[in-house]
Amino acid sequence: QVQLVESGGGLVQAGGSLRLSCAASRRTFGSYVTRTMGWFRQAPGKEREFVAAISRSDGSTYYAESVKGRFTISRDNAKITVYLQMNSLKPEDTAVYYCAAGKAYVALVRNDYDYWGQGTQVTVSS
Repeated sequence: QVQLVESGGGLVQAGGSLRLSCAASRRTFGSYVTRTMGWFRQAPGKEREFVAAISRSDGSTYYAESVKGRFTISRDNAKITVYLQMNSLKPEDTAVYYCAAGKAYVALVRNDYDYWGQGTQVTVSS
């Protein structure tokens, strides 16, 4: 199993910043190899949606249109950790943020991911 632990959520005013971290217990499990790590979010009453993803091999990044220019995903392969720097936060960014790991080289939808963290709450006040 690949275990993921998120941290860094909290309450922030609109326009503020937060940095989320996600530490993975391992990169491989048997024949399973983590090739992409991503962030999703789920607001109350809404579907879980893609936020950002990063390739472990070449560092290619992908973002949802709603967060482009405000959020930055990065990785530390030595620590098997991925980060999400969130700037210029808006009340509509309020959600539980989930870290996920997948074996696909490009993973942009929920079904591309096999392992999930427990989630961390981000609340942006207006």
